[in-house]
Amino acid sequence: MTGPALDIRDLTVTYGDVVALDGCTLSVAPGRVTGLIGMNGSGKSTLFKAVMGAVRVDSGTVTVAGGSPAAARAAATVGYVPQSEDIDLDFPVSVRDVVGMGRYGHLGFTRRARAEDRVAVDEALARVELTELAERQIGQLSGGQRKRAFVARAIAQDAALLLLDEPFAGVDKRSEATIVRLLRSLADDGRAVLVSTHDLHALPDLADDAALLLHRILFHGSVGDALQPENLVRAFGVDVTGGAP
Repeated sequence: MTGPALDIRDLTVTYGDVVALDGCTLSVAPGRVTGLIGMNGSGKSTLFKAVMGAVRVDSGTVTVAGGSPAAARAAATVGYVPQSEDIDLDFPVSVRDVVGMGRYGHLGFTRRARAEDRVAVDEALARVELTELAERQIGQLSGGQRKRAFVARAIAQDAALLLLDEPFAGVDKRSEATIVRLLRSLADDGRAVLVSTHDLHALPDLADDAALLLHRILFHGSVGDALQPENLVRAFGVDVTGGAP
């Protein structure tokens, strides 16, 4: 891929009288993990939805791998792991079935899995350490295991850009460590990763750079600079490091 995997320019999104994003500009390069940091209501989920083409944009542009969000979805170029999955945990679908959904955009007219699709699913399950649970019903997994299964679905999709909205929320330490290692590995493979997180302590091990969001990008640069108290105060309104503003 030449150029940024994700390029957002002067993006504004409103919900009625509420301004969710106001002139937001952000670029994410291939082969890097970018941490997206901001308080609840800062616009992180709206930004992800705009990249996926799931909300109406008032002004500005979103470019994914050189094309539109709609084109990226059609080509399975972008994969999205939302903060919470709208899934019936009692539905009789296995972990393998869930991961296999990531291959839908690659299937031919018959919509039948081919050998390469099965290999992609097996490799994704192995990377998230769920091979032994592949045939288990999805609702029987722990919260952390389910999150890893949804990450595996995005991996199986073979997307050039991965979006993860709070992937560490409510997961166990093993799943968090597995996801961190995995995202670093995916970046090493040349994927671009944009991940929102509240876990500032994990950020140095996770991300190559960080963007602070409060309806617009306040700062985008090194993780060390992003975590400086003066920058965090701008994003959170208080000194989250424990000192006074």
